[in-house]
Amino acid sequence: MNLLEFDETNFVFELGKREKRLLLEVLKLYPLIPSTYHKPSKSLDETEVAATQKLLQEALAERKQESKKQLQSMLNEVSRFKETKSGYRFILSPQQADWLLEVINDIRVGSWILLGQPDEKQGTTFDLTETNARYLWAMEVCGYFQFALLKAFELRSSG
Repeated sequence: MNLLEFDETNFVFELGKREKRLLLEVLKLYPLIPSTYHKPSKSLDETEVAATQKLLQEALAERKQESKKQLQSMLNEVSRFKETKSGYRFILSPQQADWLLEVINDIRVGSWILLGQPDEKQGTTFDLTETNARYLWAMEVCGYFQFALLKAFELRSSG
């Protein structure tokens, strides 16, 4: 995914055909961070924690379902992907690119959580299985797209 051009209103990326398929496939995993991962304030007493946790999970689930609908709507817009000889032009406003970065980060962090939060520096690893291999794949693919989006924002702010 290469940035072709940008201005105040749009980023225009070039995507190969495989890259587009990778992007669309990995976005199908959204939302991926488990709602139980987010915890209410530690300053609450035990009875408040249970009630607050339930409300937090319900609010997050509702928000993520709405975000998933928005993501599908954005990706299905006719002008989003314009086919070229080598692949596609992928057009995003800066706000859409920023939001897509958040979505991709949710998938990447969620994959890391579902893999058991491995950290080689801490000596925590995971066993790769048929079940969790897709999360390792998703982490890597998301890293690739995050890098491209962050680079675009960096070029925009310096140019």
